[in-house]
Amino acid sequence: MDDRLSSPEFQLPERNRGIDALRGISILLVILNHIGIRMPLAHTAFARVLPIGLIDVLNWRGYEAVFIFFVISGFLITGMSLQRWGGLTRIGIGGFYGRRFARIAPLLLALVLVLSVLHLAGLPNYVIHRSNQSLTGAIWAALGLHLNWYEGHTNWLPGGWDVLWSLSIEEVFYLAFPIIALLTRRTWVLLPLLVLLALSLPLSRGRWPAIPSGKTRPICRVWQELPPA
Repeated sequence: MDDRLSSPEFQLPERNRGIDALRGISILLVILNHIGIRMPLAHTAFARVLPIGLIDVLNWRGYEAVFIFFVISGFLITGMSLQRWGGLTRIGIGGFYGRRFARIAPLLLALVLVLSVLHLAGLPNYVIHRSNQSLTGAIWAALGLHLNWYEGHTNWLPGGWDVLWSLSIEEVFYLAFPIIALLTRRTWVLLPLLVLLALSLPLSRGRWPAIPSGKTRPICRVWQELPPA
């Protein structure tokens, strides 16, 4: 057997049950959030048996659950980078981006192709119909991994395209992480930056206005105004 196959680079890490549990909880919250966009749980029989506070947590915490996905992604990629290169200062830029490209590009291209065909076929809920949007613009935003910016300037795309906003957010990490790791090169420099970044989420999140129990967020009300599928 080739000795390289037993090296850390070729060894699959053991599954982390804690990470799997966080993933499962996050997926459930995202699903419930999307159900609540069309059918708020506060208006169902669940409201008769569950406290309204718990209903709100189950129904409207999918957004925060996506943050958990981002943290998990960063944790796993950092861990694999440490295992592969032995230290953040020794990250191979070509290898890092090559692996990210190989993992993302094939499925992204397939999805964009399918969505483009559905748009051209004129299928309801897949046609990009806003006057300031176009199929070309959506394709460029999706493949350029800045679809979140595109939607921020032009409004929502159909749901099949809209899911790519989170991939665009992750791309910021893929671009910034190895560069910051190489530029700082010292734990005492990198650690305070990471602490400030971690604190920025609860601080910025705390500035959002409170949402009364049983009410939907403005973004969810916008989606509820969309025509039924």
